[in-house]
Amino acid sequence: MTNKIILINLLLITFLVEASAASNFNQYFDITWGDGRGKILNNGQLLTLSLDKASGSGFRSKNEYLFGKIDMQLKLVPGNSAGTVTTYYLSSLGDAHDEIDFEFLGNLSGDPYIVHTNIYAQGKGNKEQQFYLWFDPTKDFHTYSILWNPQSIIFSVDGTPLREFKNLESKGIPFPKSQAMSIYSSLWDADNWATRGGLAKTDWSQAPFTASYGNFNIQACVWTSSGSSCSSKNPSSNHSWMKQSLDSTGQARIQWVQKNYMIYNYCTDTKRFPQGLPPECSLA
Repeated sequence: MTNKIILINLLLITFLVEASAASNFNQYFDITWGDGRGKILNNGQLLTLSLDKASGSGFRSKNEYLFGKIDMQLKLVPGNSAGTVTTYYLSSLGDAHDEIDFEFLGNLSGDPYIVHTNIYAQGKGNKEQQFYLWFDPTKDFHTYSILWNPQSIIFSVDGTPLREFKNLESKGIPFPKSQAMSIYSSLWDADNWATRGGLAKTDWSQAPFTASYGNFNIQACVWTSSGSSCSSKNPSSNHSWMKQSLDSTGQARIQWVQKNYMIYNYCTDTKRFPQGLPPECSLA
């Protein structure tokens, strides 16, 4: 009954889409913590977060969204970034929250960054996949994308998909679809676990550590005071991302990434799940 009510509400409300070709960070985000360590620069075209021994920093979107295609360019902390974590994620917060995570785990100089991904649905996560990248993410800006629509969640880097999590609710597997989420990012110290399981500690002589953000683009359904604007009503070619999925080329690219750069997949961790792997692992 709850799902039917949600569907009826979605069909009755107006479809509002926020789109940007070259978004201004001042328009879309607020620096939410860090006591001045987060900055919006260059008339809103650049955002930086910094971390020192006293504090990290973070920002949050002004709006909440229910489904969207989000592109964020990042240039990660260079040099010895061991112990630091740069996050870029969507979350509804709360005990039964939904969440879609990109986390970038810092490294010792010369070692690769680890890209950590995870998904929470109705408060339950434990869906981690981790990857190395095929380039140095500290030398230049690269585009990290989240496509979230009613069919699936797709993580991509520079247009190359890393991971797809399909909507398998018909098989009893929760999928984020009814809670609006804000966009968050933060740079913080996690040297108790982030690098080599906590063996490599943050070298504060290298501080401040800085991550940079540019060229934010979004096409998304905005959560309004009357409810979610996500609706299948009045479809338009401008909203093609709502039905976007991986074609055969995209599937081949995911297989290439996972064969060559995946370093952890919860769906193969039988020690972690001795009673059996999560059901989506055999259904996806």
